[in-house]
Amino acid sequence: MSPSDEAHRLAAEQRARVLIDQQLEAAGWVVQDKKDLNLFAGPGIAVREVVMKPGHGRVDYLLYVDKAVVGVIEAKPQGTPLSGVEWQSAMYAEGLPADVRLKALTTDGRLPFVFEASGSETHFTNGFDPEPRARAIFNFPKPETLARTVRAANDDPDTATWRGRIRTLPELDTAPLRPAQITAINGIEKSLAEQRFDRSLVQMATGAGKTYTAVTQSYRLLKWGGFNRILFLVDRNNLAEQTLAEFQNYRTPDDGRRFTELYNVAKLNRGGMPDSTKVAISTIQRVFKVLKNEEVPEGDDQGIDDFVPEAPVEVAYNPDLPPEAFDLVIVDEAHRSIYGVWRRVLEYFDAHVVGLTATPGKQTFGFFRQNLVSEYTYPQSVADGVNVDFDIYRIKTEISEQGSTIEAGTIVPKVDRRTRVERLEELDEDLEYTGKQLDRAVTAKSQIRLVLETFRDRLFTEIFPGRSTVPKTLIFAKDDAHAEEIVTTVREVFSKGNDFAAKITYNARDPKGQLQAFRTSPTLRIAVTVDMIATGTDVKPLECVFFMRDVRSAQYFEQMKGRGARTIDKATFQGVTPDAENKTRFVLVDAVGVTEHEYVEPPLNRDKSISLKQLLDKAATLNLTEAETATLASRLSALEAQLAPEERTELDGVAGQPLRTIVRALVDAVDPDRQAKHVEAGSAIQDLLDAAIEPIAANPDLRARIIELRRAHDRVIDEVSADTLVDAYGVVDTDRAKATIESWKAYLEEHRAEITAIQVIQESKERRIAFPDIQELADRISRPPYNWTPDFIWDAYVALGANYRGSNGTRTRHSLTDLVSLLRYTVGVDDELVPYADRVQERYVGWLAQQGQAGVTFSNTERWWLDRMVAVIAASAGITADDLDEAPFTERGGVDGALRDLGDGAGELIDALNQELTA
Repeated sequence: MSPSDEAHRLAAEQRARVLIDQQLEAAGWVVQDKKDLNLFAGPGIAVREVVMKPGHGRVDYLLYVDKAVVGVIEAKPQGTPLSGVEWQSAMYAEGLPADVRLKALTTDGRLPFVFEASGSETHFTNGFDPEPRARAIFNFPKPETLARTVRAANDDPDTATWRGRIRTLPELDTAPLRPAQITAINGIEKSLAEQRFDRSLVQMATGAGKTYTAVTQSYRLLKWGGFNRILFLVDRNNLAEQTLAEFQNYRTPDDGRRFTELYNVAKLNRGGMPDSTKVAISTIQRVFKVLKNEEVPEGDDQGIDDFVPEAPVEVAYNPDLPPEAFDLVIVDEAHRSIYGVWRRVLEYFDAHVVGLTATPGKQTFGFFRQNLVSEYTYPQSVADGVNVDFDIYRIKTEISEQGSTIEAGTIVPKVDRRTRVERLEELDEDLEYTGKQLDRAVTAKSQIRLVLETFRDRLFTEIFPGRSTVPKTLIFAKDDAHAEEIVTTVREVFSKGNDFAAKITYNARDPKGQLQAFRTSPTLRIAVTVDMIATGTDVKPLECVFFMRDVRSAQYFEQMKGRGARTIDKATFQGVTPDAENKTRFVLVDAVGVTEHEYVEPPLNRDKSISLKQLLDKAATLNLTEAETATLASRLSALEAQLAPEERTELDGVAGQPLRTIVRALVDAVDPDRQAKHVEAGSAIQDLLDAAIEPIAANPDLRARIIELRRAHDRVIDEVSADTLVDAYGVVDTDRAKATIESWKAYLEEHRAEITAIQVIQESKERRIAFPDIQELADRISRPPYNWTPDFIWDAYVALGANYRGSNGTRTRHSLTDLVSLLRYTVGVDDELVPYADRVQERYVGWLAQQGQAGVTFSNTERWWLDRMVAVIAASAGITADDLDEAPFTERGGVDGALRDLGDGAGELIDALNQELTA
């Protein structure tokens, strides 16, 4: 090397050291020359140019933490490949001179913290990691960070860092988790332990529980994995509240305490977080503002949360939020611009990044280095009963397809976008516009009205036939002005008031309150939004997702579509939409052609013209096409969602395996990726389909039971035939009543070995029959061909002159527990037909009298509890302590209130009532 080249190299290295000095000082290090050494100047001292022991040269920086030598920095000119100088820094790490050895912390004879730096790039090797290797970091860690690692190493050198502790995680408690969540957590932890990648991607269908998965993972890593703090990034600020609620409601699997009782969870609004904050929730935009030391408001702010810069952002070091502030970054809905223009914000942190998304794109896969640790598709979630399938309903109008022309000289209203002030103006030339310009450059009120009128007119005949209540509907508009126009027109078209339809956008009044009302109010039926409810927001009763705007992004479309995918229990669903049964599907209403893009995957229910029986008949002969196989999966999934738990258990028994397993196999058989692998292995796709169909084709009993249950849950609504009255009079058909009772007795004898309630009443006449056993009998007799109810059999006995004794209120109104009375009368235990509730009341009166004779009296407060317990027994054939945490007992404190008012003998009273009143 010539003298001039050497001088240039030295000058470049000197410039690098100036930058390195600045970076160290920004992180809280005191930089000193050897001659000015003062180990009391601060917690971290970086000493320049220290001569090591013979043969190990001169180190550029020797690092002290709490007066002990812990590491070295090898400085190189900018542009030097740092991986090529790791041998040099390693030599320094093993070459401590004798005068500092007594104050040095070493591992296996070498210093644990080794850095290579050029001023523009920094590599760091932590000797306490299981397999120490260099990784790029944004800036030198603070001395306090290294000190914390040193203290952990003093306790256990093998688990001083999370990379060591992650290998000793306890086994995952799978009880509260779905299979897809278990796969995701195991995949993340395997990736963390192997350390082949610094990023992990989880693909999980919308509605499958991504956030719950992330909360479970966070708990495990904080408690056992050695992680100090986690950053949870959400797509929108309004979702931060939803995520915070998930953490607050999470019950830990080991001791049942809430997550937030153990770890502080807070929204990120500034740097310098308290040490107690273990999970910080934010959007990427707000993290960027915090790094820039700018104020971050608590509430929603479109100017912040919707901001997407034109060019990729750059970040600078912030000591209040250093790169080591987080050990893990979880990115929920990891498909947006976050991996493009916001990428530098993520790469600022020295943390493993976990992405959660339903719809990863190429850029997302690229950012995560193709490290997909688990995959759970939308069709698979439908098969598993996690989500519901969907149908597509297309509405086309001439203007939406072709646009229109407004002739010159026409006076038209024009609206200022910013102020919404309207003025009239005459066009001086023809205005031609296309369908794509609708509701951006031009608003065609006739088109909006026609689309909504068509929706109204077809809603109860084609979209949801037989229904009368407008299903919960979410309409996506192009912008706030478009949303305003739609809301106004919806109210007019449906002839409803303000509480029927609302705009839920960031600019609307009280959007969070409106969103909650949309979830729970039976009155608010239609919501119009732009982006606020497009991703991540749960509205489980939603049945219509209505596109009045086009969407070019496949990922964004899937998120918007996913708003309707959520399942909901029957009681909650009917509380919001009274005329609904079960939510087995949702409808995607398309008024703009969004479903005609190539990226849109069809629903599983692809062939609506074929019945379930026809599908099962074709399955029996192995004649199902691929589309019919997908359709069968959709129909069986919908049926499975409608079944009562007892019916589901029964059907699974006939199938010899869970019906969901069969449906999942059908879905997998039509999955293009599975088919491609099958073909690559030299097999035909039809073989894959046949294998999936085999459990149905080889089981005639299963096919028959499926049809039986389908008929039991379906009823045909005739809206065509007009009826006329022939006559009306009362008739007692004793022959029919006699046939009914004979059939009833024969049924009891035939099914004695199968139905628990029959066995109990015949084998032990005073033994209590549990309510689930009563429910089982009621379900069995309600199916075709019998279609019996307690009322029907009761009326047959009365028609034949049975000895009836009971109150007028229960003579013609019977509950399921009256099946106990019918059983007792039929087998001869009782010689009178007495309603169950009346018999319970009689026994209660007798029991109270016995207590009074024994000197036991009850106060009015105690009688309040006892009377209501007896009412539960009359309706449910018994009562448990768990029932006390339900209405009406919750009015007075539930179980705690019972213990307060009844004392320690509350449990004995429950046992006594069950024993005395239900036999």
